[in-house]
Formats: sequence, structure tokens, C-alpha cells
Amino acid sequence: MNLDITKVMFGVRVPVTKPIPEFLLEMGEERIRKLVSDHYDEISESNIAHMFPHEEDMLEEAKKHSSDFFIQICGGRPYFNENRGAPQMVGRHSPFKIDAQARETWLELYKPLILELKEEGVTSTSLQSYWNYLDVFSSWMINTK
Repeated sequence: MNLDITKVMFGVRVPVTKPIPEFLLEMGEERIRKLVSDHYDEISESNIAHMFPHEEDMLEEAKKHSSDFFIQICGGRPYFNENRGAPQMVGRHSPFKIDAQARETWLELYKPLILELKEEGVTSTSLQSYWNYLDVFSSWMINTK
């Protein structure tokens, strides 16, 4: 499995490929929600914590929205669209100054969680597919040099 972080040029948007359907089948919605929640918990202790809610109720709401998005992207029920409308993630992230370093931190915090999933039996093929999506998707969120 290759969990390298692709270096990207500011303003360049490489086409995104969604994770393979097997990822959702292997994970299930609840495990995706736990993955996102664990990721947010790691973020709250990181140098990018200032970009995320600190109040518990707001943090839980952000976790739910993010989980809804990832479940939908992975081929599950369109919870995000049902609850928040079209994702339009670039616009939703525009209030935050996201540079390449913040993106790299966000991705680095995912790595140990992905490796845990491998230990739990999620296949490398599914995990690689999800990682590849995260790597490209996150590059779209960079909005500051």
C-alpha cells in the first residue's frame, strides 16, 4: 500500500476518482463514521486544530457532516445532499486558509488510521482506493499559497 502524499501545484485541480464500491462494502457506514470521528479527534490535537470547531456539539456536528459526505462519495446513501445540499466542498472550505502544509498535516493524520483498518482486515485495494481519493480531493481544498 502506498500512502504517499502527492505534491501539487497551487491552483491545479487533478481529476478526482471516487473510492471503489468495495471500500464501503468492507467498511460499512458505522466504521466510516468512526474513521472520520477518529480523524477529527487527531486533528483537534494538531497544528491545524484552529480550522475546526472546538465546542463539543459543533465538533460532533462537523464529524457528522464529514461522515455523511464520505459515505455518499463512497457510494452510500446521499446523506450529505439530503441534509446540506450539494457538497460544493471548495466553496465550503473557502473561509479557511488552507495551504499545502495544512493539507499534508490533514493527510498525515489519516495514515495511522488507514493502517489500523488494514490490521482490521480491510483490503489493501480498498484502502488504496480511499487513500488515492483523499490525496487528490484534499489538493482541491488548498486555497492559500
